[in-house]
Amino acid sequence: MAVYAVQRFWFMRAWTWIGSFSNANWRFGLHAGLIVLAAALLATLLDPLLGHGVSRLSLGSFNLGKSFTTFSRLWLVASFFGFLAVESVGAIEWVTNVAARLLPHSGAVAGGFSPSRRTFFQYAAAFAGGFPFLAATYGFAAGRLRYTIERVNVPVANLPPELDGLRIAQLSDIHIGDYMPPLEIARAVDMANDLHPDISFVTGDFVSGEGDPLDVCITELSRLRAPLGVWGCNGNHEIYAGMEDDAERLFREKGMRLLRAASAVIEHNGARFNLLAVDYQRDHMVSGDRTGPMLREIESLVRRDMPNVLLSHNPNSFQRAADLGIELSLAGHTHGGQVKVEIVDHSVTPARLITPFVAGLYHLPMNGQATSGNGFHKAALYVNRGLGTFGFPVRLGVPPEITLLTLRRA
Repeated sequence: MAVYAVQRFWFMRAWTWIGSFSNANWRFGLHAGLIVLAAALLATLLDPLLGHGVSRLSLGSFNLGKSFTTFSRLWLVASFFGFLAVESVGAIEWVTNVAARLLPHSGAVAGGFSPSRRTFFQYAAAFAGGFPFLAATYGFAAGRLRYTIERVNVPVANLPPELDGLRIAQLSDIHIGDYMPPLEIARAVDMANDLHPDISFVTGDFVSGEGDPLDVCITELSRLRAPLGVWGCNGNHEIYAGMEDDAERLFREKGMRLLRAASAVIEHNGARFNLLAVDYQRDHMVSGDRTGPMLREIESLVRRDMPNVLLSHNPNSFQRAADLGIELSLAGHTHGGQVKVEIVDHSVTPARLITPFVAGLYHLPMNGQATSGNGFHKAALYVNRGLGTFGFPVRLGVPPEITLLTLRRA
């Protein structure tokens, strides 16, 4: 219903605006064009139910269906926020008109109506309504491809001196497909290799859905170089696409390791740490309840004689990991929300609807282990913003990320 209401709002506005043209031929042509655009939008929305016939349309070498799909996704996102912006300006105008009628000596003309105020709000509505469309265009054309390198020092409890300074490269949420071609994955891999990590991790979501070229994605990732190897875990989209086993097999064939409810001991400079990884943990646990089924399959694999590092695509497993005494967790999944707006000192992003761990470094008390210093050992979590996109091919205020984590003694 919300989608219908928003699209009807814009369709009726466009229809009325076209109706103001004095030339009948222009009116007819533009009205016909508007109907065609509305039909194309409806077709792309129904495309999954129609066997993806629209997305396969092409004119020679030009993929017409992909262009329709891209336009419709950008339009749906921008039109929703544009609708909210225009309606917000309208609400402010209504409040000012009421105040002008009720307050004496307000300077309003008879009836509370002011032509200059009306003109101001018309321009304000046009600016506010148009801004989301400009932002979405930028987020698609530039924002989603501005890879950034995040260098983060991570204090790790129980870290041996020999592991202080260990360098970890992390990639996540590749989502190979129409909006993440192999060339872009190769660019990210080259950037990660230039960081000269000791070990590299990839924390899931290699694909978006069934039919995406998982083998191509993992072939590109196999160019990652690190003395201690390349390791990974599955994400939720491997489960949705039924590719968990294929991802594990392809990792193995390419000389990498994808761990699934398994562990491996990694040695560096004469010291060791326990690397664990799991498939996507379905229980979101956003309520903070720590008694759910998360990480049950690796409880017996957690070591007490060395630090533990967990690869878990869903960051909401962090609370359970901290209770189990896992010193460091690495996750992805959120994409940082893909869109973030800063309001005063707070950031607003859709990712906060599913997790308190949106992006960056977090800490929780670990396993109730008291210390003589600051009270408790602290478990650490780093959430990578990912490379790709899902749902709509836009990033605003949330650039794609290649992470270099340097372990430090806590």
